[in-house]
Amino acid sequence: MDASKKPYTVAVIIQLIYTGMFVVSKAAFNQGMNTYVFIFYRQAAGSILLLPLALLHQRKNAQSALSFTLLLKLFFCALIGITFSLNLYHVSLKFTSATVAAATDNSLPAVTFFLALLLRMEVVHLKSPSGIAKLTGVAFCIAGVLTIAIYAGPLLNPLSHSHGQLAPGAPSRAQGGAWIKWTFLMVVANAAWSLWIVLQAALLREYPNKLLVTAVQCVFSALQSLLVAVAAERDLSRWKLRLDVGLLAIAYSGLMVMGVAYYLQAWCVEMKGPVFLAAWTPMCFVFTTLCSSFFLGETVRLGSILGGILLVGGLFSVLWGKSNEREGEIGSMTPRGEMDTNKTDVAVCVSDISKINL
Repeated sequence: MDASKKPYTVAVIIQLIYTGMFVVSKAAFNQGMNTYVFIFYRQAAGSILLLPLALLHQRKNAQSALSFTLLLKLFFCALIGITFSLNLYHVSLKFTSATVAAATDNSLPAVTFFLALLLRMEVVHLKSPSGIAKLTGVAFCIAGVLTIAIYAGPLLNPLSHSHGQLAPGAPSRAQGGAWIKWTFLMVVANAAWSLWIVLQAALLREYPNKLLVTAVQCVFSALQSLLVAVAAERDLSRWKLRLDVGLLAIAYSGLMVMGVAYYLQAWCVEMKGPVFLAAWTPMCFVFTTLCSSFFLGETVRLGSILGGILLVGGLFSVLWGKSNEREGEIGSMTPRGEMDTNKTDVAVCVSDISKINL
């Protein structure tokens, strides 16, 4: 294969991996797997994979050990951005659809930018094209979420006419109140995840070993998720793993997403940069819509498609604003060759790191 085409192939493979994650996880929930138990097993599998690699990497590079204060920060970051976010996200996935989950993921850059703005980690120049683009992106994302939650629209013909089995107790799209509630709770989960991304900027400045920081938070999240799962599910029979789609979902999320996708993302960002990888995120929405309809028999309504389009528009608007801003900063370098940059560039990088633990 031509070396120049490899990043494009890798970017598509990454989106296919995440499509598989949405579809397989939703299939497991449809079969009755407890979402809290699923999160524990998934984080445990990711910890088993990442922690030895992180410790080996730290030993090779002779880096200093983590201080107690830093461990405490990592514990609370894991609690907010991983344990709380993932549990709420997957419960919402159980009660909505894989298509909605993939669509709302496109709101992450705008939500992250908005939180960074509130925390004064981002600056908006209202009279500049980049500032207008970023605010427009936030508005598009709000409109997209409202469209998905409130407007159902006509039913579009699914690829598969055999309807998949709904998760036990899951509301149908026709049950407007429940659907709206779980759609907005999914956005709340994404907001918690976006806050986690903003906090990572400060943590990584304090301790720049990305792999170890991620692995330690994954371990903390596994322990926290165990307590949540024990409190939520007392029936031991629901904890038993069988050779079914539930075990496949755990193995796939723990190994493919947190292993293969993590490596491919790092390689792709190194080769082409975060904006390149983020620009491929909407492809996951398209793939998930098709696959969930074909494999799960999920019905697709016009409201979900229109909302997804608005979210994708918001994604590209924020990314364009950040890209245009970076070009302006390069053009306004100081005599010493230093750029006048924002404290962090979280919004533009969110899509290439947002799913490491999802």
